[in-house]
Amino acid sequence: MEIIKPRTLSGFMELLPAKQIRFEKMTEILRTTYASYGFAPLDTPVIEDAQILLAKGGGETEKQIYRFQKGDSDLALRFDLTVPLAKYVALHYNELAFPFRRFQISKVYRGERAQRGRFREFYQADIDIIGDGKLDILNEAEIPAIIYKVFRGFGLSRFQIRVNNRKVLNGFYAMLGLSEKSGDIMRTVDKLDKIGANKVKVILLEDCGLSEEQADEILKFIAITGSNAEVLSALEGYVGRNEMFDQGLGELKAVCSNLAAFGVPESNFAVDLTIARGLDYYTGTVYETTLLDHPEIGSVCSGGRYDNLAGYYIDKALPGVGISIGLTRLFYVLDEQGLLNPELPSAPADALVLPMTADVAPAIALAETLRSSGLRVQLYGEQKKFKQKMAYANKLDVPFAVLLGEDEIAEGMCSVKNMRSGEQVKLTPADAAAHIKAALDADSCAVILEK
Repeated sequence: MEIIKPRTLSGFMELLPAKQIRFEKMTEILRTTYASYGFAPLDTPVIEDAQILLAKGGGETEKQIYRFQKGDSDLALRFDLTVPLAKYVALHYNELAFPFRRFQISKVYRGERAQRGRFREFYQADIDIIGDGKLDILNEAEIPAIIYKVFRGFGLSRFQIRVNNRKVLNGFYAMLGLSEKSGDIMRTVDKLDKIGANKVKVILLEDCGLSEEQADEILKFIAITGSNAEVLSALEGYVGRNEMFDQGLGELKAVCSNLAAFGVPESNFAVDLTIARGLDYYTGTVYETTLLDHPEIGSVCSGGRYDNLAGYYIDKALPGVGISIGLTRLFYVLDEQGLLNPELPSAPADALVLPMTADVAPAIALAETLRSSGLRVQLYGEQKKFKQKMAYANKLDVPFAVLLGEDEIAEGMCSVKNMRSGEQVKLTPADAAAHIKAALDADSCAVILEK
């Protein structure tokens, strides 16, 4: 039989057990934080009817989607978690309580070019709030407040949540007589960080068909910077010229005010007029979050307000607001930069029980006793020499090895070895469980990242 060389496709990430455990710790922080704000867990199918997914994706979506035929069915892999959510809410409208708050941490698929920090298969960690008819602006401030809480939970401090409002942008483009081209303009401006102002201007002139004066006016507008108060003050100079602009500015002010009330420091959020988001369905507040020390990675958390995403599936107004954390990308960057805390426990078990006799029944009973106390326990069942057993324990990086030989069995005891300090004590099974738990609790303050 020919041996096939094993390989992982480009754009797909596989982790060794220790790193996978760190990744799972991040998802645990996300789940705990999301749940603390009253979001319910949800899962949706990986494969959907292509018509469902493409109903209002627009922009780059159709170019990136994985699409295939199965019999007469036109199918596609989900490219985000928001569009499937809209379908879900429309399908279960009569069974849900509104506002409906859900979180989902699942894989999505995009057929874009694989590159550093960008994957074709990756985890997104989403929260969304869906209203029935209306959705208060308070929700648009709570979402970035949750982003702040999550990133602080990871141990990050050097990050910035950049906030804008599509109504401000649409209103501004309407002032210039460019409403019909606003979508193309916003997608172009959204690339400012990647390609720079000069290339953005070239695209505005050549691809969007703007005049030199219009392009300069747009670049002048998006160049408004300063503190949040200074940016909002500068925007006041445009008030009274367009109703949509005025509404968007009012919403932007409310979001900034409420963000402060939620306890988010201004060092971690900023009004940024370059933020537009490439997807067409955003209608109000939009967000992008970047790591200040790694701006080249781009946004690791983004989202915004949408007013009619479910309109293709149900004849009701179901406005929503949400964000998505690119969890795979974020983990990749933290790992690449050596920021993951090496002291964070990464073993698959708290204790490894090592039978030292031919009769394994006592060891099985010991493992069950330790598990019943809440510990994660692995029973080593291989008939190997003691040195090989300890080498296995070291390679797993388990914090404790629990040895059970003839003497321990006769005394109703077990030997508990701390694999880091080398200290070994003989204890009853109940005391052994308490001893291990106390040691683990003392180390439980470890965070995902280096301080």
